[in-house]
Amino acid sequence: MINALVVLLGLQLMGEVVVNLFGLPIPGPVLGGGALAVILLARGRVGAELSSTAHVILRNLSLLFVPAAVGVIEYRDMFVAYGLPLFVTVLGSTMLAMAAAALVFRWVGR
Repeated sequence: MINALVVLLGLQLMGEVVVNLFGLPIPGPVLGGGALAVILLARGRVGAELSSTAHVILRNLSLLFVPAAVGVIEYRDMFVAYGLPLFVTVLGSTMLAMAAAALVFRWVGR
């Protein structure tokens, strides 16, 4: 599990370094995740240790929402003031992302 965490965090760090060096407008972890995807595609498989580590992380993903919930409570006045525009923006961007994913899925499926 330690080796898989080193790989995951190392790729995230690599993404952060590249984004900061070149001033790219994307988050470092997204770049690191893309690098992981390319590596896994090149290998053609996911190792057992990385797979089991990913499952552990995903099973405990709900714990990562606790800080977000505390932030919502802490900044509730801002959410009251900007809640509707925020909700519309999140809903709209989610719908656009789902539509883009469906179109890409259809395109790749051909």
